[in-house]
Amino acid sequence: MDKMELSTNDSVFVTKSSEYIFKWSDLKALLKIGIINSNTLTAFAGFWLALYYTGTSLKTNWHLLLVCVIGTAFVIAGGCVLNNYYDRDIDRVMARTKNRPTVTGTVSLQHVLILGTAFSLIGLLTLSLASFQAALYGFIGWFSYVILYTMWSKRKYTINTAIGSLSGAVPPLIGWACVEPNLHPVAWILFLLVFIWQTPHFLAIAMKKVDDYRSANIPMLPVVHGFAITKRQMILYVTCLLPIPFFLHGIGYMFVILAALLTIGWFLLSVKGFFVKDDKNGQIRCLSIH
Repeated sequence: MDKMELSTNDSVFVTKSSEYIFKWSDLKALLKIGIINSNTLTAFAGFWLALYYTGTSLKTNWHLLLVCVIGTAFVIAGGCVLNNYYDRDIDRVMARTKNRPTVTGTVSLQHVLILGTAFSLIGLLTLSLASFQAALYGFIGWFSYVILYTMWSKRKYTINTAIGSLSGAVPPLIGWACVEPNLHPVAWILFLLVFIWQTPHFLAIAMKKVDDYRSANIPMLPVVHGFAITKRQMILYVTCLLPIPFFLHGIGYMFVILAALLTIGWFLLSVKGFFVKDDKNGQIRCLSIH
């Protein structure tokens, strides 16, 4: 492999002779840092609320917070790396993913597979230091993302979005189980909140990137059934979110009011979406899925 030139803001992470340079940007692309950050944040929310509902303090549980954050981050990182490894064929034909290192070849596939497996195992073992349940929920999240979403449903069913949302809703359970293995009902409300929230969020992205998904022959809802049905699905999910804040009244009425107002605002935006005229010039070429 020819030696690659590095930009001024791109540091070298590992160097092996003059023939192979592993850039920090490659590692960030493999790990999907944005996904790690957002999911670790929801794990922290579960952890924090577990402290609140059990009446324990962060001062005496700071070590469990480290286990929660580090373990969750590693499990998610491992899942993301393995997702990149498996999806390298369809990533090649999509504009937003064609520069991933698994496509360009800047990182060997063997190293990607080892990295994804190692990160996954390190994350699960770290979570087990807090509780068996924390590691179990970590594995469920990993399994639903890598196996159920990436390897099974993503290329076959329009419901792949909901299946993918399952993995993204697990981190609050991990965070809670790090403090209290026996989950409080509020932990499951958090799970439901994040699960329902993700689907309209991802459907909006699917609408924006519909040409990419169509070129890769991925059966996202707007690709298969068009924007009108996708919008109806989005408003259905947002409607299901409306009562959720009231189940979290134990956090405080200010939270309930703020969350309710934000959800109502999202609902109104979803309704407004039926009247916009920028849906890819109004032309949706549907894909036949066999």
